[in-house]
Amino acid sequence: MLELPKLPYEMDALAPHISAETLSFHYGKHHQAYVTNGNKLIEGTDLADLELVELIRKVAGDASKKGVFNNAAQVWNHTFYWNSMKPNGGGEPKGKLADKIKEDFGGVEQFKDEFKKVGAGQFGSGYAWLVLTPEGKLAVYGTANAETPITGKDVPILTTDVWEHTYYLDYQNRRPDYLTTFVDHLINWEFAEANYEAAL
Repeated sequence: MLELPKLPYEMDALAPHISAETLSFHYGKHHQAYVTNGNKLIEGTDLADLELVELIRKVAGDASKKGVFNNAAQVWNHTFYWNSMKPNGGGEPKGKLADKIKEDFGGVEQFKDEFKKVGAGQFGSGYAWLVLTPEGKLAVYGTANAETPITGKDVPILTTDVWEHTYYLDYQNRRPDYLTTFVDHLINWEFAEANYEAAL
């Protein structure tokens, strides 16, 4: 069965960049709803005992299980998003990830520009991701709605959520401002570095 993981910081820890009010709705209402609704769909089925990633991969692409996929993938995506941020985040990566970003994007600022561009350009709801491809290259791309890299071969390193409920209370329709704040003040580079090194 699906579970709501504990938020890795207090509700007000990301303020003033993301308010406690936003987190109370986004985590406490939206994320919780994906857990609740997903469990209603899998309770009493052979899917109920699967680990989350296994569940997502099993139902991906199955039109008859679209509701299960959407809710389960959103549980995973949101958990990854919370961990992609930290209080007093931002700055620059270190170590192997920093070297790889310089190699594949030309530098950290170039990566940030590309990440913001992809996030701002994602039509409607979705996410912007930094991933490591099977070819060993870092790439940035967007996914729509609940879609997630874990259904394919790319390894997620970092993400930001660009569904409107993520930023609307704090930034209204100014998605680019939210994305600039994300890269400058919220990115949890230690989390990204750990994901990158684990994928090597």
